[in-house]
Amino acid sequence: MTTEQENITSSNEEEATTQEPLESEVSEDNVFSEHPEHTEIIEHEYTVDELKQELAIEKAKATEHWEKVLRIQADMDNLKKRTKKDLEDAHKFALTNFAKELLPVLDSLVLGLHAANGDSDEVNKFRQGSELTIKQFESALARFNIETIDPVGQPFNAEHHQAMAMQEVEGAAPNTVVNVFQKGYLLNGRLLRPAMVVVAKTSIDTQA
Repeated sequence: MTTEQENITSSNEEEATTQEPLESEVSEDNVFSEHPEHTEIIEHEYTVDELKQELAIEKAKATEHWEKVLRIQADMDNLKKRTKKDLEDAHKFALTNFAKELLPVLDSLVLGLHAANGDSDEVNKFRQGSELTIKQFESALARFNIETIDPVGQPFNAEHHQAMAMQEVEGAAPNTVVNVFQKGYLLNGRLLRPAMVVVAKTSIDTQA
């Protein structure tokens, strides 16, 4: 073997010797990377007082939610009742405006009857015809739950009567209706028009 060959062989052996520790180090690194260090998680153990506190908080939330549900249900029930009442009122009082327009016509018939004076056959026939027409008119109104207010002899009622005057009337109790200028009317119990009346007052002799 020549000197040059001996140098090449020696160089190769040195390189092999220097590479071996590197491979060993790499393999050790791989071993450590494949098995990372395990970190243990410790769960918190609640005490009895903490559990009671958590339970109280959850109960309070549940109570709050339940109260909200009850309020919403109550609002819905009230809305249903109001809607139902509005519909009933719409049906019951749908004729309000129409009835108010008819009442002056009936008033004219009544005034015409009162103005028919005399004993002639023509006047008597007119009076009879007017009376029959008024009765038919009032019967038609009654079929639609329109009630006449004709309170002669009854105590004065400020809700249904409008006092036009007060008058001393012999034999009449104070604060009673002694005359009706114009009849009043109710529709399903609701006032359409008050009766215009004269009310008896206490006489001077009675006061003395």
